Amino acid sequence: MKNKILTILCVLFGLMMINSGLNKLFNYMPMPEMSEEMMQIMRAFATIKWIFPLVAVVEIIGGLLIAIPRTRALGAIVILPVMTGIFIHHLVLDPATLGIAVILLGINIWAILDNYKKYLVLIKH
Repeated sequence: MKNKILTILCVLFGLMMINSGLNKLFNYMPMPEMSEEMMQIMRAFATIKWIFPLVAVVEIIGGLLIAIPRTRALGAIVILPVMTGIFIHHLVLDPATLGIAVILLGINIWAILDNYKKYLVLIKH
């Protein structure tokens, strides 16, 4: 039962990451209201032309990998840096929306912990 719940959560998590990545590339969802501080940060990121496409590609690849049970261990590690950035962003700049970031980071960490044996080979001598 635990495995089925994790699979469902990882598929939903993966779809959210894929959607977020595609939106960064194709801009098809309206932007939410942002504070002036957030607008300044977004403009600064926009001046670095490669950052949004890079994050978008990582979100899409990580989302696809984590949604497929066979590649979930790799996907969980690929998407972790992006998820950590999302969590820290909400923690520091937008605490009112921290809840969803905590849930998504929790799913990511659960997927990593569920697959920890697959990572052991990387750290053994």
